Amino acid sequence: MRVDWRGYIPAITTPFDRDGAMDFPALGRLLEWLHSEGMHGLVVAGTTGEWTSISAVERHALFNAVGAQMKGKLPLIAGCTAFTAAEVVDFTISAAASGFEGALVTPPPYIRPGDDEIVNFYRAVSEGSALPICVYNWPPGTGIDMPYSVLERLAALENVVAIKQSTGDLRAFTQTYFGLKDQVRVFGHSMDDAGLALLKGAGGDGTMGAGGVLGRAQPDFYNHIWAGDFDAARACGRQDRVIMDAWYTPNLVGRFGSGPAILKAALNVQNLPGGHVRAPLMDVSDRDLDSIRATLASLGRV
Repeated sequence: MRVDWRGYIPAITTPFDRDGAMDFPALGRLLEWLHSEGMHGLVVAGTTGEWTSISAVERHALFNAVGAQMKGKLPLIAGCTAFTAAEVVDFTISAAASGFEGALVTPPPYIRPGDDEIVNFYRAVSEGSALPICVYNWPPGTGIDMPYSVLERLAALENVVAIKQSTGDLRAFTQTYFGLKDQVRVFGHSMDDAGLALLKGAGGDGTMGAGGVLGRAQPDFYNHIWAGDFDAARACGRQDRVIMDAWYTPNLVGRFGSGPAILKAALNVQNLPGGHVRAPLMDVSDRDLDSIRATLASLGRV
């Protein structure tokens, strides 16, 4: 209960221009649009934000720009994933100074640490962090699907307040939710009939992801639930389900190009500031852009 994060909190894109430079004016316009559409918070410099191609200096500048524009308006959660706990802690200090309220952190990617190593990593982050921590279980990006036994140990760390459970295994999600919901906030509810049934029957904290590219329909899924209008919530969730099924595999990997490229294309098609991805990622092909446009047209977005 140290944080009041809940609802739809998109992991937002980071706009780059055609030459790969960070486009701060486009970022500012994107932030204003997301805020006007009623997002319940923002995740900055996460997987969708292409943290892997952003230097430490750029990440500090990104936190500063977002904080200067949005702090106090809605919860800001900083993507602070890095290979070492010391780097993560440094990013949390920068984000805290910029007005962020929390840090999203995966296990160190690529090196595939073991269970005890993961716990030790998060313990060091917890002890040094300037912000409350949201543990991010992201198997497609880290190669690790943290088992419940590890998540249970992480939830007991003093500075861990939330878990973003992005496994594609529904059973693993429900085990995490029911087992740990009284200790930490658990994000990852699907915005479909299964997720709605769980939220209606047992409550829940929310969803982080998908870039907010459908605007108000995504936060309204939760707004309607909180108001008791489950039919309206179902209608909003159905829109989110369309893009998730059309653009992503069941394991949450992009069907045609990277997740950031797909979401930036979806923004661009709607005349919103998506911009370009940064190498080595590639913008989607013209054919795939047509598919994205057709999906959005079926939802009345273009």
